[in-house]
Amino acid sequence: MKALNFDDLALRRNSAPRTTNLDKGLDRLGWIMDDLFRVPVLGWRFGLDALIGLIPGLGDTTTSLVSFYILAAAVRYRVPKITMLRMGLNIGIDYLVGSLPFVGDVVDAWWKSNQKNLDLLRKRATVSAAEAREGRTSDWVFVGGIIVGLVALAIASAFVSFYLLLRLTELLAGIGN
Repeated sequence: MKALNFDDLALRRNSAPRTTNLDKGLDRLGWIMDDLFRVPVLGWRFGLDALIGLIPGLGDTTTSLVSFYILAAAVRYRVPKITMLRMGLNIGIDYLVGSLPFVGDVVDAWWKSNQKNLDLLRKRATVSAAEAREGRTSDWVFVGGIIVGLVALAIASAFVSFYLLLRLTELLAGIGN
C-alpha cells in the first residue's frame, strides 16, 4: 500500500478537469439542435432550436422537450444535482428568452443551451458512457422536479401571453369604436 503525500494531493487538485465521452447520439442531438447550419461568410452556426423556435407557441415548447432528454441523460451519467439544476436553468433561460418574438430566436441561435448542457454533462459526469445505464431514484425525482418546474413556467408563460393578447385585442377594439 502506497502512502499519500502532499505533493500527490496537490497534483490531483490542480490537474486539468476530466471530461467524459458521451453517447454519440447525445452529441449528435446537441449538434442538430444548436449547430446544424452554418452562415457562409460569417461562420456563425445555428440549429433546429432556432428554426423551430420561430413557430409561435409550439416551437420553444417542442425544443424544450428535446432539451429534457439531455437533462435526463444527466441522471444516467450520475451528474451532481447542482449541475442538473444548472442544466435546468439553461433550459429555462432558453425557453423564456426564446419565446420572445424574433429577438428570442436570435438569442436562441446564440445561447445554445443544448451545447452548454452537453459541456456540463461531459465535465461533471461521474461514470463513463458504457456505465451510464441507470440513475439513482433520488436523481430521477430531482430531475422530475426540475421538469415539473419548467413545465409550470411554460404554462404560466402561456397564460401571460394569452392575457396580453386579450388585453391588446380589447385595446384595439376600443380604438376602433
